Order: sequence, then structure tokens, then C-alpha cells
Amino acid sequence: QMFQSMVAPSVVEEILKLPSGIELGGEEKNLTVMFSDVRGFTTFSEKHKPHDVVEILNEYLTQMTYLVFQTEGTLDKYIGDAIMAFWGAPTVQQDHAYRACSTALGMVDLLHTVLHPKWELEGKEKLEIGVGLNTGPMVVGFVGSESMKSYTLIGDAVNLGSRLEGTTKEYHVEIIISETTYSEVKNDMLCRELDLIKVKGKNEPIRIYELVDHRLKGAGAKEMKVRAFEEGLALYRAQKWDGALKCFKNCLELDPKDGPSEIFSKRCNQLKQDPPPAPWDGVFVMKTK
Repeated sequence: QMFQSMVAPSVVEEILKLPSGIELGGEEKNLTVMFSDVRGFTTFSEKHKPHDVVEILNEYLTQMTYLVFQTEGTLDKYIGDAIMAFWGAPTVQQDHAYRACSTALGMVDLLHTVLHPKWELEGKEKLEIGVGLNTGPMVVGFVGSESMKSYTLIGDAVNLGSRLEGTTKEYHVEIIISETTYSEVKNDMLCRELDLIKVKGKNEPIRIYELVDHRLKGAGAKEMKVRAFEEGLALYRAQKWDGALKCFKNCLELDPKDGPSEIFSKRCNQLKQDPPPAPWDGVFVMKTK
């Protein structure tokens, strides 16, 4: 009964077939977690009537949850306007990273092609989202008090997934995935490396990637932009600012609204004026969560 509201009916059937049922205690598994968040929802809520806020949020959450269930993901919880979901548990899914990435791309596509046109016709304000994905070892199990428990994830890899969702604001992109997720899906998904960063609360730098599209769907202009950006990033790390600027300019010609190219163009111009001290590792330190 509990899992009926968290997973697709097909997953419930799989759970019932398990000879030992679900492990009631916590167990460590390699999983993929997703955090998605509506941009500027606090401001949106302040400008609209409570009834209208709840109505549009319910419509949005219904559509996005349906996509999670389509790929047999587990809905962990709603945190206001945010969604936390994961793949790989309670039933084993070897391709959990691919399923998570497919869901994230589906969410962005559905938002732009279905919900935005509908809301525009209804005279409603459009919602924008950011999505963060991470793959790694996580503890999954029933967590809570004696009177109430929920099937959820805990661990450092979970926290990183949440940080990556927040990082989408910094780079003006919709989906950011970690290096571990990228390594699982790089043959099937078109991604571009964005940066080497230190997220708040962690000392080790991590490599982050934008999830652009399914590799076959992304062929053409999207792939050209990815290649131009990667060339610019390599020149940026080699401190060849002028060469990097040309590459980022090429990206902006292909996509005038490309956030990462605008950001790195500004960084190159700043670093030309004020070169970094040697040795420079190119790591960008995040100031916010």
C-alpha cells in the first residue's frame, strides 16, 4: 500500500514477487538520485492567489510524477515545489542512470512543448525548472520515527545531487549531471562538460556536465555547440583567453541564449585583465548551495 503512491504499478508487482520482500533496514546501493526545483517559485507565490498557486503546482507535479513513473522511478518526496526521486531501488535497475537522464530530458521537453503553450493560452505565467542528477553509493531504507517512516535515501551522494540542482542557476542551464552519472550514460546521451567546481561543504573538486539531449536527437546544431564549447573550455584551462573567447562566441552564434558561453566569456575577459596566480587548476569555487 505504501509503495503504490511512490512507484508505478508495474514496480509494485515486481516488489510482490520478491521472495524476501523489501529490506526493512537500510542498505547501501549504487543508485541515481534526481532533484528538480521550480525557479523563483517564492516570488511566483507572492504574486498570485493561493488557489492559483496550488492549482498550477498540482498540474506541474502531476505531469512530472507521471514521467518518473514511466521510467519506473521511485518518488521519494515533494519538498514544496521540488521533486526528489531515484532509480535503482526498491527493484534492481542496471540502467538506473539512463532512466534518470531520460526522465529529466522528458520533464524539460514536456514543460516547453506542452505546459508552456497551455499556460500561455490560459494567460498564466510560465514556470522554469532546474534538475540535478547524481549516481553513487547511497543508503536506502525506511527512515523516520516509530510512528511514521518513509522509504528514502541518505548519504553524501544524495547531498551532491541536491547541490547540482542548485548549480543549474549558476550556469543558466536546465539539467546538470555529475561525472559519475556522465560515465554511465555518455554513449547514449549528448552532454557537455561545464566546469570543474568545488561545491559548498566539499573540498574535492567535481566535474559537472550539462545533459543536453539523447545522442541521436542531439545530432546537428546541438552537437556543434557542444564541440565548440568543449574546445573553448580546453583553451580557457590553458589560459589562452582570446582563443577561448572565439569559441564561446561561436557557441553564442549557434545559440544566442547559451548561458555557459556568456559566463565563460565574462570570465575570460576578467582573467585577461587580472590573470590567475600560478599554479592555476581552473577550479571554480561555488559560494552558494
